[in-house]
Amino acid sequence: MGVQRPTRASSAGVRKSMQGNKSRGTKPELALRRAVHALGLRYRVSMRPLPKVRRTADLVFTKAKVAVFMDGCFWHGCPEHHTKSATNAAYWAEKVERNRERDAETDGLLRDAGWSVIRIWEHEDTNEAASKIARAVHQRRAL
Repeated sequence: MGVQRPTRASSAGVRKSMQGNKSRGTKPELALRRAVHALGLRYRVSMRPLPKVRRTADLVFTKAKVAVFMDGCFWHGCPEHHTKSATNAAYWAEKVERNRERDAETDGLLRDAGWSVIRIWEHEDTNEAASKIARAVHQRRAL
């Protein structure tokens, strides 16, 4: 991790853009929440499945122990849609790689604790993703 983190945005436009990036309540996340809710499932939003681990899942089904993460294509390095940043490319490449490593570590920690982990890319079909989540929750509840 030898790339030095910039101390400020490279321009006013970049600063405004970065301030506009939301960590929760994004359009894809809201659409997924509506679709899952429409299937009759109830969940917690932006919760730590493991209270002692500082990782927040987007949807959490506590009794079924299912944690759902909606990953953005840029931030989590989608193999189909990830684009390389034109500015501070080395920094952003390292940032995305760290995100990927943290995602894998989070998945492992949750699985070791008996959780089922579902990762949904922001570009995935919302209804298909909701059905996938519903199947997992119903399957875990049947155990």
